[in-house]
Amino acid sequence: MNIESIRKQIDEIDNSVLKLLNVRASLAIEIGKIKKKLNEQVYDPAREKEIIGRLIAENNGPLDSKIIKTLFERIIDESRGIERKVIEENNENEKDSGV
Repeated sequence: MNIESIRKQIDEIDNSVLKLLNVRASLAIEIGKIKKKLNEQVYDPAREKEIIGRLIAENNGPLDSKIIKTLFERIIDESRGIERKVIEENNENEKDSGV
């Protein structure tokens, strides 16, 4: 293998990660809609701890647990932001429609 072939593989992986992150974001939007209907809080620290713990347990490296925790804290934080945006947009739409 040479550097260009390795970079090509990395680019392909990056594209796959991007697609999966967008799928995850779409699911976060759906969760935001459900939480809005159920009047639930966006932030669920127990769920976040569960997710990160599961991923650390599933990790076979070479990424260490600290890196996994940091990466997924960021992903989860951005997902919460998407959920909040959905809830705020729904609130604005309800206000505009007189609900």
